[in-house]
Amino acid sequence: MKILNKKIIAETNQIKIVRFEIYSPLIASKGNPGQFVMVMADSHSERIPLTLVDRDSKSQSITLIAQEAGFSTRRLARLQAGDSLFSILGPLGQPTEKKNYGKVILIGGGVGIAEIYPIAKAYKKYGNQITVIVGAKTKDLLILRKELEEISDSFYVTTDDGSAGSKGFVTDRLKELIDKENYDFVYAVGPLVMMKAVSDTSKEKEIKTAVSLSVLMVDATGMCGCCRVTVAGQTKFTCIDGPEFDAHEINWQEVIRRNNMYIDKEKHICKLDKLNKNEK
Repeated sequence: MKILNKKIIAETNQIKIVRFEIYSPLIASKGNPGQFVMVMADSHSERIPLTLVDRDSKSQSITLIAQEAGFSTRRLARLQAGDSLFSILGPLGQPTEKKNYGKVILIGGGVGIAEIYPIAKAYKKYGNQITVIVGAKTKDLLILRKELEEISDSFYVTTDDGSAGSKGFVTDRLKELIDKENYDFVYAVGPLVMMKAVSDTSKEKEIKTAVSLSVLMVDATGMCGCCRVTVAGQTKFTCIDGPEFDAHEINWQEVIRRNNMYIDKEKHICKLDKLNKNEK
């Protein structure tokens, strides 16, 4: 669980996105695209789910990318090469279904760009025609742009402020594309509101769409029930049944409401953590 390498790959005054290469022989030998791990930076941190961005069986390492968002991700971002994680569990969740769909659109928003990278590589390997749309608030928060552009047949960038690519949202570009051509499959990862908007947009054209959910989790083995989601009227657990689900069958209002349960508490803890750090 030793951190072999750490690099800040995107940063603004408010946001920092960090890539870690971690020595983890068992996970490196077993992990598949679409799966995730549960990480604890230290004994005081919460467990947080992070997608397996890449793995290297030769170096027995895995690659994880995390954005500072709350108490635990901030503590994770403080760790340096040579430090060790308190715990890491995985690989968890169901792997992505790898097959030739035909013409595929992959959409990544924010740190979700990291999560579509292994999916894009897998779909390309199975002969799919890959169109990638990535979106961020500003150009300084775009990650893995070069890597995704190299494996894409078509590549598009959108930013909220217009500092890179076209100004607007990923759904603006998605709508333009599906209005002009027929596509067989859409896959999206990013903020819940973004994924819901993608789902609504693709549903109008009846294009099969999948999303990867990262909702509240505690033990990530199906025991606590915190990650319940309703899919096609049935209760599912993101950690064992997902994290990927048919976007058109998700009860989005329920997912968004559950994900917002502890926002105020998390902000309060982050504020205390920042005060403690400054005192030191």
